[in-house]
Amino acid sequence: MLKEFKQFLLRGNVVDLAVGVVVGAAFGTVVSALVSDILTPLIAAIARVPDFGGLSFTLNGSKFMYGHFVNAVISFVLVASAIFFFVVKPMNVLVGKPSAETKKCSECMSEIPKSAKRCKFCTQVVA
Repeated sequence: MLKEFKQFLLRGNVVDLAVGVVVGAAFGTVVSALVSDILTPLIAAIARVPDFGGLSFTLNGSKFMYGHFVNAVISFVLVASAIFFFVVKPMNVLVGKPSAETKKCSECMSEIPKSAKRCKFCTQVVA
C-alpha cells in the first residue's frame, strides 16, 4: 500500500500539477501586487479618484461598494492578458511551428508527413 502511494506521488501528472498550482499562486500574487500597488493608483490618478475601493453608492439604506468590483475587474483583465501574452502566445508559437518533416495538403491544408502520398484527413493524393 505504501509502495502504491509512493508511485502515485511520483507520477509526472501529480508533480506537474503541484508545480503548476504553486507557480500559478505565486504569479497571481505578483499580478495582484502589480494591480493594487502600481496600476490601480495610476488609473486612479488619471481618473482623479484616489482609490477605487472607496467608491460606493447608497440606495434605500443599502450601501453598494462598486469600487471593489472595479478593482477586481481590473485585476482579472490584467491577469488574463498577462497569461495570454506571456504563456498562451509563446506556447502557440512553439507548438504551432510546422515540423521540417511535414508538409501541407493542398486540398485541406492539414499537416501531413513529407513522405505521404495521400492525405490522412481528406484522402487527397498529394505530390
